[in-house]
Amino acid sequence: MLAAPLAPPRSVVVRKVYWARLLPQLAALACVTRVPSFVRPLWNPDEGYLAVQARMLAHGGRLYETVVDRKPPLVPWLYEAAFALYGSASLTPVRILAVLAQLATAVLLASLARRRWGDTAGRTAGVLYLLVSVGLNPEDAQAATFEVFTLPCAAAAMWCADRRRWGAAGTAVACAFLAKQTGGAVLLPVAHLLLRRGSPRGGVLRLAAGLVVPVLCAALVTDPAGFLFWTVTGSAAYATLTGSELHILVRGLTNTAILAVACVGLIPPVVRMPRPARAGAADLWLWLASSAGAVLLGFHFFGHYFLQLTPPLALLATAALRSLPRERLTAALLTSACCCSLFLTWGLLAPRPELAHAQRLAAAVAQRTTPADRVLFWGIHPETYWLASRTPASRYLTAGLLTNYSGGRNGPQVGEKYAVRGAWPVFRAEMAARAPALVVDDSRGEPYAPDRVPTLRRLLTARYAEVARVDGAVLYARVPER
Repeated sequence: MLAAPLAPPRSVVVRKVYWARLLPQLAALACVTRVPSFVRPLWNPDEGYLAVQARMLAHGGRLYETVVDRKPPLVPWLYEAAFALYGSASLTPVRILAVLAQLATAVLLASLARRRWGDTAGRTAGVLYLLVSVGLNPEDAQAATFEVFTLPCAAAAMWCADRRRWGAAGTAVACAFLAKQTGGAVLLPVAHLLLRRGSPRGGVLRLAAGLVVPVLCAALVTDPAGFLFWTVTGSAAYATLTGSELHILVRGLTNTAILAVACVGLIPPVVRMPRPARAGAADLWLWLASSAGAVLLGFHFFGHYFLQLTPPLALLATAALRSLPRERLTAALLTSACCCSLFLTWGLLAPRPELAHAQRLAAAVAQRTTPADRVLFWGIHPETYWLASRTPASRYLTAGLLTNYSGGRNGPQVGEKYAVRGAWPVFRAEMAARAPALVVDDSRGEPYAPDRVPTLRRLLTARYAEVARVDGAVLYARVPER
């Protein structure tokens, strides 16, 4: 007789049952929390920028040469791949990827918490993360932009480090950095775990190799000098505080307050966490601190920057709640669910006047040009190129790259001389080689208006004439040469 096959160990069965129950619940919650993201064509200019970049790359553009931004390449490549498979007329495929990214982050956090504190903690961490992940202005929380795709990489880095998989942890840190530079902040808690667990030199070497090799490969696949400039060395003026201190302070305090509302059920137990539990979660506190440093870096405090705080906050809250009576856990979950409902309602009902303006402007441009025409939008809303289905006349998709204007920076640090180094000679060459059929001045009185930018003012005066106005934006058509 043949021997009966051995039954799998009880631990394996229990693990399979646990995840078979939890995964569908987290997937359903991830879908619910991202519902508002599907009700609008665009949520913020970053989505528009990425969509335009992806189209340019699909038509032969070269990243960090003819397609430029102050960001690493991973998310532009992700948009390009989604457009290649499903077309570039809609961001729905990218929004679905964002849901999967949020689900992956929740699953990794649940696995981390379960390994440390048990089954209930795993469920708690995954659910809490998804509930607080929407706790910002919907244009920050619902957009499929850099931070959303950074977070699963950061969570994966901590997951691998917790299991002493140092090479994989380094690769995950590299992916977080390649999604957005500040994602590399997770290296600090990963290194802390490496040192705390007394790993030999081999662990350090594996971590370093896992980190360096993907970054070097990304640089070589693009343009090494351009990669270094656009992701590291070329943003000195952008990262200064001078000239807009009050505006930036107000923005930072406002977004902090909004996130605090979303986390109102979590903050008290985290603050009152007992000292032994606090000591046992040193790597999580370091993760939170390094993420806070990433929010501070650059002194802009945009709402989506604060998303990096949510994974360590969810884990710290889980660690704090596990030592409290069960009713405290229930209260924290219910409070977080109520706050989540408020933010989802905000996302579904809030008006978006800038999107409506961009849509009207895009319609006017599409009416006055042909698909073969190149257009220059002088503003900070690159999504208008995508909405109008028109090719940008310049690699610089916003006036910010040519004037250092960003997010209301309205002081002395705005103007031609504060542009990205070397940008204006390239821009003038672009205008001379292939002048746009239409120039749209969408500055609407901001500090980068053409009357404050001599090069652009001379171009408009010499070669263009005003033909229309749309919501304060001025359209200039090229005058035929005599």
